[in-house]
Amino acid sequence: MNYLLIGGARSGKSSYAEELAKSIGGNIVFVATAEAGDDEMKTRILRHQQARPPEWGLIEASLGVGEKISAHGKNADVIILDCITLLVNNIMCRYMLEHGDELTGDAADYLDAAVKKEINDVIKAMEKTGASFIVVTNDVGAGLIPPNAMARIYRDLLGRANQMLGAYVEYVYLMVAGLPMQVKPLLR
Repeated sequence: MNYLLIGGARSGKSSYAEELAKSIGGNIVFVATAEAGDDEMKTRILRHQQARPPEWGLIEASLGVGEKISAHGKNADVIILDCITLLVNNIMCRYMLEHGDELTGDAADYLDAAVKKEINDVIKAMEKTGASFIVVTNDVGAGLIPPNAMARIYRDLLGRANQMLGAYVEYVYLMVAGLPMQVKPLLR
């Protein structure tokens, strides 16, 4: 079974992902997409590492996530991928480092293709490994329309990535105040 946990910042997604992984049991591998770009982020990453059980495996992958999972997650029973939000951010940041801060012309199309490739590779890894996946992501489209092109492109890219994953997985939970609300399949 594959799960998508979506919600706002600090809504309890990562904590619930860890609880869910423990309840499924077996060999758990944590896939971290965060990059330690500054001291505050280094501290956050260190806290997360210290809080996870030491027997859990770890794959650090800021890009090429699906390929790295396929290569190194073969013995996993459960894979927590935390998070798609940072993966999309990493794709945009890499583009901007290589092409400058201007997101003009073909940038949106290039980034859209890059995000789709990453998400398709994650889906292929889900199929290849046979593990249960718990994918964490943020919903950033529920607020105001962002005031600049970069933020609007990011919102759109993440929204499309979330839709691709939501369509593929069996279960989607919207996290609100630490509580999971089942979205897929619909409860009747």
